[in-house]
Amino acid sequence: MIRGHIDFDLLDRHTPLPSEPLTQGQALVLPGLELFADGLHVQVFQESHAVLLVIGTPRVRDVRLAQHIKYSGWGYVLPWLRSTPKDILNQLGGRFSLLWLNTQNGRIGLASDRFNTYGFCYAQEGRRIAFADRADAVPVSARTLDPQALFNYLYFHVIPAPATIFCGVKRLQPGAWLEASAEGVVEQPWWVAKFDEPPKSKFYPLAETFRTLVHEAVLRETSNGQVGAFLSGGTDSSTVVGMLAKATGQAPQAYSIGFEAEGYDEMEFARIAANHFGAQHRAYYVTPSDLVEGIPQVAAHYDQPFGNSSSLPAYYCAKMARADGLTKLLAGDGGDELFGGNTRYAKQRIFGYYDNVPGIFKSPLEFFLKQTRSLPLLRKAASYVDQANQPLPDRMEQYNLLHRLGIDNIFAPNFLSQVDLQAPMQLQQQVWQSVQAKTLINKMLGFDWRFTLADNDLPKVLGTTSLAGMQVAFPFLDDDLVDFSLALPPKYKLHGLKLRWFFKEALRDFLPDEIITKKKQGFGLPFGHWALKDPALRQLARSSLMAFADRGVLRGDFLVELFDKRLPEHPGYYGEMVWIAMMLEQWLDAKAPEFHL
Repeated sequence: MIRGHIDFDLLDRHTPLPSEPLTQGQALVLPGLELFADGLHVQVFQESHAVLLVIGTPRVRDVRLAQHIKYSGWGYVLPWLRSTPKDILNQLGGRFSLLWLNTQNGRIGLASDRFNTYGFCYAQEGRRIAFADRADAVPVSARTLDPQALFNYLYFHVIPAPATIFCGVKRLQPGAWLEASAEGVVEQPWWVAKFDEPPKSKFYPLAETFRTLVHEAVLRETSNGQVGAFLSGGTDSSTVVGMLAKATGQAPQAYSIGFEAEGYDEMEFARIAANHFGAQHRAYYVTPSDLVEGIPQVAAHYDQPFGNSSSLPAYYCAKMARADGLTKLLAGDGGDELFGGNTRYAKQRIFGYYDNVPGIFKSPLEFFLKQTRSLPLLRKAASYVDQANQPLPDRMEQYNLLHRLGIDNIFAPNFLSQVDLQAPMQLQQQVWQSVQAKTLINKMLGFDWRFTLADNDLPKVLGTTSLAGMQVAFPFLDDDLVDFSLALPPKYKLHGLKLRWFFKEALRDFLPDEIITKKKQGFGLPFGHWALKDPALRQLARSSLMAFADRGVLRGDFLVELFDKRLPEHPGYYGEMVWIAMMLEQWLDAKAPEFHL
């Protein structure tokens, strides 16, 4: 836990800091300043008027800087952090965050890594700034919930940065740094992904480099503690398990989750990968009873509402590894987003083909389809044209549950009067425009680095592993691999309509054929089906929805219809809406039970 505040009007700029440096578990308290630091991965460096906290395990990529830090300590970088922090931050990699403050000039700095895996939250109240590594720990004078953030959660199933669930509390964005003083707060990026997009390059040298980089990324994470790996049976996790075997020269410990539900379980592929690489394979089949026990724990552990349903399977995987004495798990997150593995990439390319149709043909075609769209054979063609005419990223949101079910049907009128319905789309458009890429595939990848990775998948794994008492690392997000992806020809990521073509071809003689050719699945959860069949889970879900109805956010009649009518009609589809509403109520019950609009 890192938390503190500075009141610039009360800060004593002349008295030196105590000679005894700040120690973990204790607070540094001075007029106008309070700083508390505790945790296994926090290093503290203190001078007479300055403090530096290094959170995580930053990798110093510059050889000369690494030598200076090795012999002089991290305090060596304090002068640069005070003057040109971007110069230092661009030499760092890995999972880390930094906090530096100087009482003499009355300034504080915060920085996050490229994907914000050790992030900071902060709030400015007049000439005072408060900060913490959790949104619910920022020491603000009043902690109130933001209706806009609640809407954003129900739209995205998470609350994307820079917002948090709390009014006035912001989350530092990925690859960003902040400086605060009596003059105000300035946040700006120190790293922005820029796709080079070479038209072509020789495959075999690139494939060899790629395999070397993956091996080195895994090897770097095996230096401390007992290390195992998640194993879903997909290409990413299977590659990590295989590289872990190669890096250690031992049988890796791999952990999988299964479900006794048709269409959700891929334990067969996990076992194929485990046998192929000689892994010590531990598998656990999650039950509805596990969900009843785990849902309140997982929901309350996050610093704000979090609705990714695969968080529960990840939690039980991490619990297994912890019980076996492991201290760290390697996760395969990032492979899809670096190398083009999500099915929507191919789908959006198909819609993009319509852009190449000459305008002279579009108008009569669209007129014809408008007149004949009621005919079954032409309905799909009309739908294709309608979607193709929508610009990205707006097009990808046409299947959003809120749009499909109808905003006015879902939300209470009083709640809607307090939110901007366009804010989520505007945030997406802002991020889309900021991606420095020309080709469609790279624009989508850069977009997903923010919304899929930094705001969703990584917090899912980070939150659940920490709840289980485990560390986690993401080899595919190693900085060298990220840089490699930025320079990879776009056609190697999406080859025609073939997803992650380069990744699979480069590992074709490393991974089992069954893993190369399988369809993507992951740790999907059959929640909707179980909520209909298991009495205890059904009671938990329904009581959560009815309790949430009383808070004035969603319409009570909608929630009754959702659970009693819609869910039985299509448990896989409508189960997602039940899940996100249930998890929001569980979080509110634990963190803000009095909340009501």
